[in-house]
Amino acid sequence: MGTSQQDIFGAAARALPATPGSYGQRPAGYRLPESLRLGPVRLQVADLERSLAYYQRTLGLRLLEQAGAQATLGPVGAAVPLVELHERRGARPALTRGQTGLFHFAILLPDRASLGRFVRHLGQIGARAGAGDHLVSEAFYLQDPDNLGIEVYADRPRSGWRRVGRELMMATDPVDVPGVVAEAGEEPWRGMPRDTRMGHVHLHVGNIEAASAFYSEGLGFDRTVWDYPGALFMSAGGYHHHLAVNTWGGSGAAPPTDADAQLLEWTIDLATAGDTDAASASLRQAGFTTEAAGPAAFVARDPWGTRLRLRTGTS
Repeated sequence: MGTSQQDIFGAAARALPATPGSYGQRPAGYRLPESLRLGPVRLQVADLERSLAYYQRTLGLRLLEQAGAQATLGPVGAAVPLVELHERRGARPALTRGQTGLFHFAILLPDRASLGRFVRHLGQIGARAGAGDHLVSEAFYLQDPDNLGIEVYADRPRSGWRRVGRELMMATDPVDVPGVVAEAGEEPWRGMPRDTRMGHVHLHVGNIEAASAFYSEGLGFDRTVWDYPGALFMSAGGYHHHLAVNTWGGSGAAPPTDADAQLLEWTIDLATAGDTDAASASLRQAGFTTEAAGPAAFVARDPWGTRLRLRTGTS
């Protein structure tokens, strides 16, 4: 996510508790509801069996369904889809620079103890991961066999979140890895716990202002962090972020081609058909196109072609 924000936020003495309603910038019009949840991500991969081995062994996801060149995975003990894999044989690995689309998708574990067991599991199998303490969460980062980015994280209690003015404090500081692992206790890793869910999606975009126009003023996300270098963080219901966008891919970043491993689609689940209709209407009023995708669902593409599905009643 970049470097620490000490210089941006100034002295720690300026920070105040981030109590509900004390932070964030609302869109001028429609606002996504607090009940919003994220659904699965759809990924294009080069070799389905290779990806299935990785997502099951390294991440600890469970195969829910497989049919031909497609497979769906979710947490152990729950039939909740988190990742849908679609094979395109020989697809080129995703680029970390020069390409818009997925930066990473982020799997949220239910607590720090679960994160500790996951980190200990990574050490036991020799998997490499990056790490970042973001003040609101502790996160570990991996790349799948197609170089698609993955974050696995646990949130810190909201009582400990801080703000400067209306902006939530986030940073990328070193993680206390021994402390995280110590939380695991003696319980072994048995795969992603049943309460695991999709926490957020982070995208490469070409322009922060255009991304804000689509995702905040159009779709209805609040802006929570906007002074982070080259990035914008957005959420519903006061969460630190359900969506982040950045321009770290470079000024010439272009969408992936059909022949690239990539994020095909990400999903927002809303509680009512009225919420879904209102979000679609807000995007259209802002000048963007939406397309019906079955009962109480629609799809839209952001200015760089990244596809989003909003649907009702599946969270």
